Amino acid sequence: MAVPSAADRKRRPILLSLSLFLLLSALLVLLFLFLGPSTQSLAFLPSRLASRPSTPSLPTPHHHQHSPTPIPTPASSADSHLNAPASSVEKADASTPDAPSAVAVPGGSGTSDPSRPVHDTTGSQRPVDDDDDDGAVAQVRWETCKVRRGVSSPADYIPCLDNIRAIKALRSRKHMEHRERHCPAPPPRCLVRTPAGYRLPVPWPQSRDMIWYNNVPHPKLVEYKKDQKWVTKSGDYLVFPGGGTQFKDGVARYIQFVEQIMPTIQWGTHTRTVLDVGCGVASFGGYLLDRNVITMSLAPKDEHEAQIQFALERGIPAFLGVIGTQKLPFPDNAFDVVHCARCRVRWYENGGKPLLELNRVLRPGGFFIWSATPVYREEKRDQDDWNAMVTLTKSICWRTVVKSQDINGIGVVIYQKPASNSCYLERKTNEPHLCSEKDGSRFPWYASLDSCILPTASDETKNSPLLWPERLVRYTRIPYDSATTEKLDADTMYWKQVISDVHSNDFPVNWSSVRNVMDMNAGYGGFAAALVDQPLWVMNVVPIGQSDTLPVIFSRGLIGVYHDWCESFNTYPRTYDVLHMSDLLGSLTKRCDILDVAAEVDRILRPGRWFVLQDTMDMIKRMRPVLRSLHYETVVVKRQYLVATKSFWRPGASR
Repeated sequence: MAVPSAADRKRRPILLSLSLFLLLSALLVLLFLFLGPSTQSLAFLPSRLASRPSTPSLPTPHHHQHSPTPIPTPASSADSHLNAPASSVEKADASTPDAPSAVAVPGGSGTSDPSRPVHDTTGSQRPVDDDDDDGAVAQVRWETCKVRRGVSSPADYIPCLDNIRAIKALRSRKHMEHRERHCPAPPPRCLVRTPAGYRLPVPWPQSRDMIWYNNVPHPKLVEYKKDQKWVTKSGDYLVFPGGGTQFKDGVARYIQFVEQIMPTIQWGTHTRTVLDVGCGVASFGGYLLDRNVITMSLAPKDEHEAQIQFALERGIPAFLGVIGTQKLPFPDNAFDVVHCARCRVRWYENGGKPLLELNRVLRPGGFFIWSATPVYREEKRDQDDWNAMVTLTKSICWRTVVKSQDINGIGVVIYQKPASNSCYLERKTNEPHLCSEKDGSRFPWYASLDSCILPTASDETKNSPLLWPERLVRYTRIPYDSATTEKLDADTMYWKQVISDVHSNDFPVNWSSVRNVMDMNAGYGGFAAALVDQPLWVMNVVPIGQSDTLPVIFSRGLIGVYHDWCESFNTYPRTYDVLHMSDLLGSLTKRCDILDVAAEVDRILRPGRWFVLQDTMDMIKRMRPVLRSLHYETVVVKRQYLVATKSFWRPGASR
């Protein structure tokens, strides 16, 4: 073997050093390209690797905007939702993992900017903006909700519907007062526990027919309705055969029968929005989705155990509500069709107020489909109910379009609301009278039922809804002028760009697994319109105190409700895949604490799913530590969006 020369021995350390330098340089370049230029982003390597799901590109249909009408803020409980004292923000939970620092969260102040344009991505190297993130976690000691005796299950807690103390104090329950909203003050700042064995829902469309039993572990309906094919249990699943009390041959045949006896209903073109009162497990609305009809399935939280929870777990639009003493949180003239199949509402009681409420939310020329025993049975009680219904419908000028029975003898009657005021003015007796300013505000939030008939405005007569899907991009309930048209076009372009450029490309959201979305500040429904071709549906919420745009949303063939986000929403826990809040947090936290808002977001959102906050960086920096205290994984995108993924963590349990 040759012996190295002295020169070779001198060069060897230099060559080794050069090789190591080149190797380290190459590694640093690779890390720089993968993580971006910030050294702080190294800490997010595991989460970024885990948050790269397959996100299919989303289509972007058009939508519009119009000059809004201010919504009055109700005085019923505003004072009880003031900012919480500083003592309510406690020491950080000892179980909070990897908390580099902690910050206190004040009650709330700040402004939102709804006119903020889409972030300009020209030349952007990466969408994630965590350069100035200090990893702060809010000092909050979260606890699971402790509910009173009388609540069906701690895992199903709905604060404004499970206020047992307020319900016990009611003077009467004759008109379903105990099923209406009774919100506790202050709102409970706690987290609803998750049922044992909970798992991510069965994906759509399989979920329409079967769901995990452990996600909604309620067996009573299985036994109670076993002969009516509402729901059965099969192993780990609850199975929904598509039956019902009035659907002897299945709900699909029932829907077909209705169209046969009244072809003008034209499911999916002439009829787009439906309110199904007393919906059961919402199979009627679930099967109408195949016809391009979106149904607001409505039922109270009552002895029909968790029927609305079943519906939402199935992926069907549904809402907890009752026609009792207060108006439903829908605008006037909203729905194309109202449906009731054995919904157990005595429409003529209390001076006919329940039916007058249906008349209020039904658009001029719309239809009421009623399938119940008074329509086809001869017993005295049924006939008395039928005669009372005949008298009441005549008094409010409803026309009987058709009355028929299917091959099983199940009867259906279909009424039509008048499209103008001419019949009202020609009545021999003015009873019920036409509503006027003397009857109070028309806004339905915490408002008593009307005892009067909502008159048809002249523009409602002229501007009946267009056929679907044309109505999505053309409004019939707004004045058409150049300024309005420009606003509509600008709003259309805005959401079109946001959905296609940001949500579908830069968010750690697996849109292919999303079945439903709640837009917490819906505006004109543009966000929902941009998602309309996806296999999901959107609950559009118009917050109290914001512009009254819900009539426009319904005119577009979309659905939604009014709500005050300082109170709990009428839904069960763990019922939505995505909560989207745009430019609302600043004004909201002037009236209620950001911790209470976060607790309600956590209650509604399913584990493993996403909360998207679009707001100023000031609002994002205030909400992010709160969500981290809930063990959410968070990321900021383009300094305008906070995307937070809910974990399965609950207080007192391992992460």
